[in-house]
Amino acid sequence: MENNGKTFNSLDANIKMDIEDSQESKTKISGYIYLLTCFATVGGLLFGYDTGIVSGSLLLIGDEWSLSTIWREAIVSATIGAAAISALVAGYLADKFGRKKVIMAASLIFTAGAVVMGSSANKEMLLVGRLIVGIGIGFASMVVPVYVAESAPSSIRGRLVTLNQVFITVGILVSSIVAGLFSKNKETGWRWMLGLAGVPSIVQFIGFLWLPETSRWLTANGRDDEARETIDKIHGPQYVDEEFNEISKMVMQQEKDKEENPSKIYVYKKIFTTQPVRRALFLGCGLMFFQQMCGINTVIYYSASILRMAGFPSELAIWLVCVPNAVNFLCTFIGIWLVERVGRRMLTIVSTLGVVMALVVLGIGFQLSSINTPGVSLIEVDDYCSQFRTCEPCTDNSNCGFCYIGGEEKTSGSCLHLSEDGPERFANLSSVRCGEPNQKSGTYEWADSYCPTDYSWMAVLGLALFVMGFAPGLGPMPWTINAEIYPLWARSTATSIATAVNWGCNLIISLTFLTLTEHITKYGTFYLFTGICGLGVIFMMAFLPETKNRTLEEMELVFMSKEYRHKQRNKTSENHDTKLNQISEIHDTKL
Repeated sequence: MENNGKTFNSLDANIKMDIEDSQESKTKISGYIYLLTCFATVGGLLFGYDTGIVSGSLLLIGDEWSLSTIWREAIVSATIGAAAISALVAGYLADKFGRKKVIMAASLIFTAGAVVMGSSANKEMLLVGRLIVGIGIGFASMVVPVYVAESAPSSIRGRLVTLNQVFITVGILVSSIVAGLFSKNKETGWRWMLGLAGVPSIVQFIGFLWLPETSRWLTANGRDDEARETIDKIHGPQYVDEEFNEISKMVMQQEKDKEENPSKIYVYKKIFTTQPVRRALFLGCGLMFFQQMCGINTVIYYSASILRMAGFPSELAIWLVCVPNAVNFLCTFIGIWLVERVGRRMLTIVSTLGVVMALVVLGIGFQLSSINTPGVSLIEVDDYCSQFRTCEPCTDNSNCGFCYIGGEEKTSGSCLHLSEDGPERFANLSSVRCGEPNQKSGTYEWADSYCPTDYSWMAVLGLALFVMGFAPGLGPMPWTINAEIYPLWARSTATSIATAVNWGCNLIISLTFLTLTEHITKYGTFYLFTGICGLGVIFMMAFLPETKNRTLEEMELVFMSKEYRHKQRNKTSENHDTKLNQISEIHDTKL
């Protein structure tokens, strides 16, 4: 990167552009843009629901079909891998056929995937359904933010794009509630969980039959009359000429470049050789990287596992998942309220700092639990499990479990072997079975995947703080910023690259989390996420500019170095582009 964050801050804090004056005058926003946004962000709801529902449904599916660990991982990860690949393809399709058509295609794909999953006769068919849904998620996650950003007025663009994140959190929360409601139906409950995703996708498809393509894509494809109609519906008739002329200037320059180099490969080459776009892509991919590598999907995919690791029984852990999911949903509204007030930069940095603090709480909680794990005071049988002297290494082993007296006293326990029909029921050298009452000694409890601990509450607190910090900024802002920092000719391609980075990192986290907890301990894993997230704060302070109230056509100037901007100003002077010259001169004056 040629400039640092201080230069960006100075530039953004002082620039007062002519183009902003016209945007500020658009105080009356048409209700049509909100209707358009709501239908578009149904894709976010489907995104959240399909990524969240697998956690609950997999418990029932695994019991019915006796899935191995490999198959469980495959069913979870198939959607993520398909989404990463399809996000790259979505960029090309969005440029070729339009943003609207790709969203409608995603709706049909979601519906097809839901039908296949809900009617699966075997695990192979279920895997195919998960792959189909992954394609829909990849399309929606890439195209929906672009569609909303290109349609929205700059004064509320951040708020509307952030609304997509709200719908994602709604989908995740709804998935946890639906999983709980259908969890008692062992035979067909999971089919309802997975199949219900087809309902909102049908609603979205029908709604989009009457919604327009974005004015920027229409103008770029020579459909000027339709572009003017769309601008009229969103901004009002008095702003049609101003908005259309501004878009047309940028499109004309891009068409000139396209005539000189028409191949799609050239677009990729130009992205990496055009200084401001290269810088924007570096920032966009970096934001996506840190959003995922902070460990957010450990919360989405493994909340129940984390809570069980922290000392909660499985039944309670499933329902406690609703706590972080509900906090995630509610705190996203804070982001909507703040994004146009404090700006993208400050909101993202403060949010990431909040995530760092939450990860520290989780790390400390698990470390305290490890240090204070109950000891094995009764050696019952001379077998493999009897080698463990504390609860944590005992329950970390898949062949062993911890049998202890419930209540305040948790040290009188035994590490026992798991047999096919349950643990060997030796407790206190008697015939008393774990989980059955004993008048003399109290109730013997059985734990085969967690340890009883006085610090379980720290896991709930840490997860709640995590999503409380993540939801307002680090969750929605990478999507919002990526949807607005690229010029029209590079927007779909660059956004698809950044989206693929997001899903790729998502895949890495989902595939390695449980392995990390085994090899570097549970608290070590969260400390690792803390370090990565801390690097993210430094990255954002160094490279993230403020993009609030910038038009999409003007955004490229924000990422230009002073030397590059001088060259561009000379070109626009030859073309008599007064507005771009005025903006460029103001940039230079304020540096």
